[in-house]
This record gives sequence, structure tokens and C-alpha cells, in this order.
Amino acid sequence: MTLNIAIDADSGSAPYEQLRAQISEQARAGALPVGYRLPTVRGLAEELGLAANTVAKAYRALESDGVIETRGRNGTFVAAAGDAAQRQAAAAAAGYAERARRLGLGRAQALAAVEAALRAEYGE
Repeated sequence: MTLNIAIDADSGSAPYEQLRAQISEQARAGALPVGYRLPTVRGLAEELGLAANTVAKAYRALESDGVIETRGRNGTFVAAAGDAAQRQAAAAAAGYAERARRLGLGRAQALAAVEAALRAEYGE
């Protein structure tokens, strides 16, 4: 099992975002199983030709998303991302629903706003 990352310098996405997205997708797809030890920040930065701060920023975002976990000096590992992602999405949805209701939006208006945001985010 190996980490397979390709950074496209000509992409409109920042390198840290490309790295974050690829690790996240591989973890969610099972290509990187739960417990897989990721390279060190410096090691991955050297391997990809990126600045260490770029890799560190991606790792922080992944940890915030619950995709990876850092175990101090033991390293950084793929976490049980599916469960954490579902919990965070459910919490965000509940917060949005509460806020939309307080703003006086009806169910249809609130749902239309979510659908528009998802279309914009996913490029549909």
C-alpha cells in the first residue's frame, strides 16, 4: 500500500488543496486503509517537491476534517474518516437548518439554498 499523489503545477487549485483532496479521497475510497501511516511532513514535502509548510497545511486540514490523526512522535495515520465525516456533515446540516429556521426561511427555501450551494461547490 503506497500513497499515490500527483501535484499539477498548472492546476487552478493550490498545491496544499490538491494534496488534501487526494489523501482524503484515497482514505475514503479505502486505497489508504484506516491505520495507514502517512509520511512525515518533511518526507512528503521532499518527495513531492513542495515546501514543508504546504504539506503541514494539508495535514492540518485533513486532521481538522477527521481524515487523519497525529499520534505525537509516533506519526500521522489515516483515521476512520467515514464516520467522522458523516458526523461533521450531520452537525453542519443541523446548524444550517436551525439558522435557516431562525431567519424565517421555509423548508423549500432552505433546501433550495443548500442545493444551489452544492451545485456551486461540486461544479454541477
